[in-house]
Amino acid sequence: MENTRREFIKKAALGTAALSIGGILPGFNPKSYGRILGANDRIMVAAMGVNSRGMAVGSNFASQPNCEVLYCCDVDSRASQKFSAAIEKLTKKKPKEQGDFRKALEDKDLDALIVTAPDHWHAPAAILACKAGKHVYLEKPASHNPNEGELVMAAAKKYNKILQMGNQRRSWPNVIAAINEIKAGVIGRPYFAKTWYTNNRESIGIGKPTAVPEWLNYDLWQGPAPRRAYKDNVVHYNWHWFWNWGTGEALNNGTHMVDLARWGLGVDYPTRVTSSGGRYRYQDDWETPDTQVINLEFKNNTAISWEGRSCNGKPIEGSSVGVMFYGENGSLFIGAGNAYTIYNLKNEVVKDVKSDNAAIDPRNLANPSQALDALHIQNFFDAIRVGSKLNSDIVSGHQSTLLVQLGNISQRTGRSLNIDPTNGHILNDNDALKFWSREYQKGWEPKV
Repeated sequence: MENTRREFIKKAALGTAALSIGGILPGFNPKSYGRILGANDRIMVAAMGVNSRGMAVGSNFASQPNCEVLYCCDVDSRASQKFSAAIEKLTKKKPKEQGDFRKALEDKDLDALIVTAPDHWHAPAAILACKAGKHVYLEKPASHNPNEGELVMAAAKKYNKILQMGNQRRSWPNVIAAINEIKAGVIGRPYFAKTWYTNNRESIGIGKPTAVPEWLNYDLWQGPAPRRAYKDNVVHYNWHWFWNWGTGEALNNGTHMVDLARWGLGVDYPTRVTSSGGRYRYQDDWETPDTQVINLEFKNNTAISWEGRSCNGKPIEGSSVGVMFYGENGSLFIGAGNAYTIYNLKNEVVKDVKSDNAAIDPRNLANPSQALDALHIQNFFDAIRVGSKLNSDIVSGHQSTLLVQLGNISQRTGRSLNIDPTNGHILNDNDALKFWSREYQKGWEPKV
């Protein structure tokens, strides 16, 4: 039976691409979706990193009628037990708990790996999954550093695996409509996109060295990262603010809106990148900037700016997160939700498109964001089943991730970077190139 299931997926991907619907669409429900070729053939997934964001993403996968969460993988036994119980309650079937995701990859029944672990594990885990013959749903950012991004692209190509990055707005209908409006010329030629993220994060204090908790496999949590002694203010969330494991607010939240800006302006790699900022609000262990402005210039006479304020949540344009496109004839704003607003040069609203979750939520999920993100998941499934085009393939994901990575490199070197617009590589700056890759724990280096 299992061989038949896997053969079907393979044949569908090779021979029935024309039957793809590109994800769940308005008017579809599980019953109608089930009539489409292969929809009752479930895709088996393993969820890696199931605390917080991993719980949300993994639960969304489990909610899909054409998916089963076969494995729950986490180095935190508490998080694993909580996730496993939640999935069992949701689906009436308990996933297998496996502390080491690499062992789950050995299972021939497994089709795909969901990576929602910390940033330093994103690319190495995705590469291992591709080598094991599994497809990958990779939460942003695509990598911890630019070299890893190129390795992930190479792995997906070499092993011919589907790899979708989790910048879910690429599948939100009204966001897609907004980008299409820009490309159709609704604001004339767009030449500048301002993006931002604001929050009121508290101090993380000064960490105290302490014994590793019995519930945590700290060695596997660190994985490819050079070993650091355990402190009580890193696991789980605060790792974002340490360069050894995290990538700062720029990649944590900036990736989403910079991705939309790059998409709307139709650009790939920049020619020049600058960044300013620092850890301004508190004096503690936090290493990455809590206040940062990244500016990116492109050869088609356009620019992108990202403003990140981790410790002052004053919104811009009434939203804590967003992108504003400025063009010759007006502006277009996309905020946190599935909506957009168009303005003329007199700052008058000429079109205001609101979120309409009911129209795109065939499963009537209580959480609108989860319903929207399900569209991205179904796009991933369609790519596996029938060869549909991914809304965010790894090449596009790498390009958007690289923009903010270059911003961080500019920040850490304290100077502007000149960039090769054909591939995104840093030109004539050996100090900056030291940040293109990273130091790895011996024996844990990612290899394609």
